Amino acid sequence: MALSSPRRTPLSDQVIAQLRAQITSGEWPVGSRIPTEAALVEQLGVARNTVREAVRALAHNGLLDIRQGSGTYVLATSELAGVMHRRFADADQAQVAELRATLETSAAGLAAVRRTDRDLGLLDAALDRREAAWRSGDAEDFVQADAAFHQAVVAAAHNDVLLAVYSDLGEVTREHLRNDVGPELIAERYIGHDTIRDAIRDRDARRASVEAGRAIACATTDVQAAPDA
Repeated sequence: MALSSPRRTPLSDQVIAQLRAQITSGEWPVGSRIPTEAALVEQLGVARNTVREAVRALAHNGLLDIRQGSGTYVLATSELAGVMHRRFADADQAQVAELRATLETSAAGLAAVRRTDRDLGLLDAALDRREAAWRSGDAEDFVQADAAFHQAVVAAAHNDVLLAVYSDLGEVTREHLRNDVGPELIAERYIGHDTIRDAIRDRDARRASVEAGRAIACATTDVQAAPDA
């Protein structure tokens, strides 16, 4: 096969790579709003059209969500996560709950056996953030904090494949959490997760799995029992 002359990478591709790196590294967390178009133009030193093209490309791939009048937000950390979100955007929420229960109860059981002291510290920090978000009254902040706690539980299982699958389903599970929580935080529907952390700390795999499953079941039951608005 004949060799062709190397070509310079288009500027828009370079900008896409830089923006993607900000997302995948966690510098721009899922749910956060990225800098404005004007700010990106200044930071990157490129034309506005180049920035706009890069943002649209990442939105097409499912990493960003462009919301007119609000800004552009990080939707997922990988193209596969974006595909998962689009694929299951209209999924039956009861089935998503079953999927969450399958993954999270298994992860909690494994975490109880495999957790390290560092894992416990991360779980404590995630639980503190979750409780602080609840006290703040911001529903979306609470959803993000709650998702971060569950992610920490899965990470404590020390199964790279399980963590990758769960991470790629991130926006799917967050959307399920949004449905559970609703637009406003209601005290009667608060479900503490300290029992999950405590079971993992005590290395009680069976109790950890039961508590993880119970948290999902209670939230789903509360939503089904809630009166119509």
